[in-house]
Amino acid sequence: MDIDQELAKRMLIEGGTLVFLDVPEGTDFGMDMKNWITDFNFKGMKMIPPGLHFISYSARNKHGDATPRVGFFHNFKKSEILVRKWDPNAEDISLEDFSAEEVDRIRSNLLHLDRYLAPYPLEIYRDWRKLSEGITDDLLGRLSPEKVLIRSALELESTPESSKKRRRTLDKEEALLPQLSPKPGTALRITEVPEFKWPEGATPADITKHSLDSSFALEKIISSFKEPLDIIGEMQVCYICFLIGHSLEAFEQWKDLLLLLCASEDALARQRAVFSRFLTVMSTHLQEIPEDFMVDVVAGKNAVYLGMKKLFQNIKESGESVDTRLKSQAERLKQQLESKFGWGFSKEDEEEDDEDAPVVVDLSEELL
Repeated sequence: MDIDQELAKRMLIEGGTLVFLDVPEGTDFGMDMKNWITDFNFKGMKMIPPGLHFISYSARNKHGDATPRVGFFHNFKKSEILVRKWDPNAEDISLEDFSAEEVDRIRSNLLHLDRYLAPYPLEIYRDWRKLSEGITDDLLGRLSPEKVLIRSALELESTPESSKKRRRTLDKEEALLPQLSPKPGTALRITEVPEFKWPEGATPADITKHSLDSSFALEKIISSFKEPLDIIGEMQVCYICFLIGHSLEAFEQWKDLLLLLCASEDALARQRAVFSRFLTVMSTHLQEIPEDFMVDVVAGKNAVYLGMKKLFQNIKESGESVDTRLKSQAERLKQQLESKFGWGFSKEDEEEDDEDAPVVVDLSEELL
């Protein structure tokens, strides 16, 4: 890529460097939103803008088959050199840290290594910043697997009966299947979205209320974070892990948090900053994600579309409790989605989807 020479010089000095040694030829290697196939000369990347980045790779095993994608986040400091090495026995990256002396030795040899380092593709940086801004080191520390690497194909092991999560139904066929869960330390430590959205000891009337409006569950989750906006940061982490890291588990969490926010009407006024940030992030996320992924396989309906439609309706009907800036922001996003996907949010479209509306049953009188 042709770039300004002064900028290139500054990036060489101030940018981060990833030295990735012994990477097998033919590895699918990526940083942020771009991937390459490595040749035998590849030894890493240079001129990496300081800040958070996502490094991913997919090598080929001894049979020549591509392995599932693996990735990890790293926040590059100014002029930092991160050194990693391929472990041929594990057929994976080694996360063993190099000593300060070894890093200094590599730093002194950078002029020799320079020809083997690919420059960071600055043309993707603006889009990457949109995806990653708002993700803090504290949040990554909370969400990243204990073993650091984020795998598209989790390593599973049998789960004892006592540690299984409660399931809604268990038929005879399911009972015969082995219960599997990710090996300890390998899965994203995502925030649990409660299956039941009401407080403990809720009356039937309260259960109906909280089933229609998820504000209680949303604000309970928000209170578990260091900062309220971290709930949107978690969505961003999950989106990157899905879009670039190919993690379906991350996508499901992204979708669950999205639907929770969309179904929280009373929280709109109390959590204005969260919803404003949510609308901004959705403007970016829904530009990239394939529409097919937003369709619920079981219900056969676009869950994300129905969720966004509910949110737009809640904002529209909020009256003066929601300020005009948030309403304008929602209107712009609605027009963007109508243009990109052909989604309809008009009154006619609302009437067509009435069959999808939840059925409200008042059990209070029957239980008296």
